[in-house]
Amino acid sequence: MGGLSRLRGIYKGLAGGFLKNLMPRTLFGRSILIVVLPILLLQILVTYIFYERHWDDVARRLAQGVAGDIATVISLRDRFPGAVAEADILGIARSQMRLAVSIRPGEKLPEGSDNQENFGFLESHLVNALRESLPARPFHISTNKKLESVIILIQLPDAILQVIVRDKRLFSSTTYIFVMWMVAISLVLLGVALLFLRNQMRPIRQLASAAEQFGRGQFVEDFKPSGALEIRSASRAFHVMKHRILRQITQRTEMLAGVSHDLRTPLTRMKLQLAMMPDNEDRASLESDVTDMEKMVEGYLAFARGQEAEAVEHTDIPELVQDVVANARRQGTAISFTTSPESFSSEIRPNSFKRCITNLVSNAARYANEIWVSVRETNAEIVILIDDDGPGIPEAQRRDVFRPFFRLEPSRNMDTGGSGLGLTIARDVVHGHGGQIALGQSPEGGLRVEIRLPR
Repeated sequence: MGGLSRLRGIYKGLAGGFLKNLMPRTLFGRSILIVVLPILLLQILVTYIFYERHWDDVARRLAQGVAGDIATVISLRDRFPGAVAEADILGIARSQMRLAVSIRPGEKLPEGSDNQENFGFLESHLVNALRESLPARPFHISTNKKLESVIILIQLPDAILQVIVRDKRLFSSTTYIFVMWMVAISLVLLGVALLFLRNQMRPIRQLASAAEQFGRGQFVEDFKPSGALEIRSASRAFHVMKHRILRQITQRTEMLAGVSHDLRTPLTRMKLQLAMMPDNEDRASLESDVTDMEKMVEGYLAFARGQEAEAVEHTDIPELVQDVVANARRQGTAISFTTSPESFSSEIRPNSFKRCITNLVSNAARYANEIWVSVRETNAEIVILIDDDGPGIPEAQRRDVFRPFFRLEPSRNMDTGGSGLGLTIARDVVHGHGGQIALGQSPEGGLRVEIRLPR
């Protein structure tokens, strides 16, 4: 039983995966499938019923009528012999029954000509009808090359009766007309459904685009709720969420900036008091503490500035990174820069993004002897790599270093460990642009910082 259950589970998994791969990926494609599939099944069902029931009955009755007319001609010829009567009977068949009838006296059908088996749809009904109406007479059926008529040869005692039946007597043209109308109406209804579905998909695409822009930190001002009630409700919820997030970020930024700014006043008074104190060991210790506090306040203000709203601009990414690399070289850092292609642009906040790259390069310069910076563009994203030959960061701590005020260096010395906000600011800036930042092992032996921004 356990093995059977496992087999059933495997079968369901394979079947589910196969059907999932066949399903369209987009909502528009799945909506089309929901509309098209019932119409297709309905057409197949209606066509099957029509062909199997209605068309079959019509074809059988038309064949029975033709067979009955042929039997009538043979019966009249047998009842009224003679050349004159035969001519009159053939004339009646031609004018009243629309049958081209001729007599071929003295001829006989070849042996086995009445043992035909491969018949089409109409011919099979005609054969059955002739066998019912003329049970004792051999016959042979053939069609002309253009399939415009059916030739029937019937063996009589002294001759062969040749009957040419036009296709109009065996075939109803209303059948094709019905099928054509059914297909045409289905295509029209499908076109109308596609038009309405496309109009309903537009508000969803607009909502997705607005959410993506907001995720990249861009301003979303021209987005208005539209479409069905459910889509309008989701759009209004997005607007409320957007304003709440912006308000929360603004409040946190203003609070941090205010606290950091207020700390500068007592620090200035402390520096003045220290300047008036005599030179001794206690004064040197206090000055060191005040300097550390100033650096921490500057770090908090830098973090607050990174959270401030800044206009998005069309910026040349390689040129911006090149400016950061040039500043680092002026400070004595051994750093190289490569880009592919030479120039490409993207919608970013230039000041905050430049501060992000500067923090990452400064962090690498603090621990490494040489730095390698590369920028490249793909169809879907922009990739920035910052490699160094320093000691790197243990894999277990690569997530922790993005937390505010987290430092790998256990002491509180600002000269050796920093304030613990550099990578936090960099991460917030990258995430504010809708990108991702990750740490890894550099091919040069140190740390690799990888930034990926969407196009």
